[in-house]
Amino acid sequence: MAKRKGAVSTDVGPRADPADASVEDALTLGDALRAAREASGRSLAELSTQTRVHTRYLTAIEQNDFSILPNRVFSIGYVRSYAAALGLDEQTAVERFKRESPDPTVPLQAPSGIAYEDVKRNSGRLAVVGGILLVAVVGWNIFQRVNLVQAPRPSDIAQVPPNWTTEKALDKTGLRLAPPEPAPADQTVPQLYVTPGLEMQMTGIAAPTPEQLAAEAASAQPVRKAFNPRGALYGAPATASQVVIQATRSANIVVRLPDGRILFARQLNAGDAWRAPIGLSATLDVSEPAAFDVYINGEFAGAMPALQVPLGQFNARAEAQLRQAAAETAARVQQAQQASQARAAAQPRPTAVPATAPVPAPPAR
Repeated sequence: MAKRKGAVSTDVGPRADPADASVEDALTLGDALRAAREASGRSLAELSTQTRVHTRYLTAIEQNDFSILPNRVFSIGYVRSYAAALGLDEQTAVERFKRESPDPTVPLQAPSGIAYEDVKRNSGRLAVVGGILLVAVVGWNIFQRVNLVQAPRPSDIAQVPPNWTTEKALDKTGLRLAPPEPAPADQTVPQLYVTPGLEMQMTGIAAPTPEQLAAEAASAQPVRKAFNPRGALYGAPATASQVVIQATRSANIVVRLPDGRILFARQLNAGDAWRAPIGLSATLDVSEPAAFDVYINGEFAGAMPALQVPLGQFNARAEAQLRQAAAETAARVQQAQQASQARAAAQPRPTAVPATAPVPAPPAR
């Protein structure tokens, strides 16, 4: 196909798509787009609405005035949308736009490399040379490996010892392993020795006997669940409170004073707790008794018994428990002291040793 004035060569082989032919056969890209628009009978305003491209840019593309178009990325997008709206091949239109409006930001480069015809003409020679080099490298490696292999030679030992020849000789020389011996006994830590009477001399209280320890363990009450703060804590500090109300699930609690005033009112979440001051006279009003646990002196005392409970009831139980614990401790101490005194009285007293006259020193010579 002969070259036209103002356009580069478009001889790219046979074309099967009529849309490609209409874009390539026109004098310019703008002529092809304008001819396609006029053949479709649509105006620039209609195509602008369809492609969402301003009519000024569509007119510039038809007139090949690419200087007023925005940057190159948007310009290529406008050409692609315009060609698609007219039923033309989008890629062919974009390629022609790139040829007619080259990117000025890409500098021209000098041609480099070799022509495709030269490569095709010399491909046979290059293949032969490559094969020769490959055979040479493989042959050189094989030659080096063959030279490194040493021929077998006899052992340097002049004579093999007779006890190395048969298993019977090994049995005679006693080289067999003996059966495994049992593991040594584990070491044990000796029991700590306590000097008799030392504890009584230092503290005044004798150490309890095994019988006393067994009796105390049998009479001891089971340990109840202790208070575990798992959320926010309200009310008095821990050192000034004996009664704690803890919520097991979300519920409301109101603490009312005897004159009707509200001391504390809040919806407690699961794990939140309120500490009651010592000696406070108030009434606990809860929305759900089963949602609150009561702890007295740090130990679980059951769930809230009713919707409204006097706080003095819990304070009285706390004081009674403290008095009982103090009395039990005093009784145990007194009992231990009496037992120590009884054992000390039962022990025989040491007899007095008569004083002996001093031995005179030998006379000096």
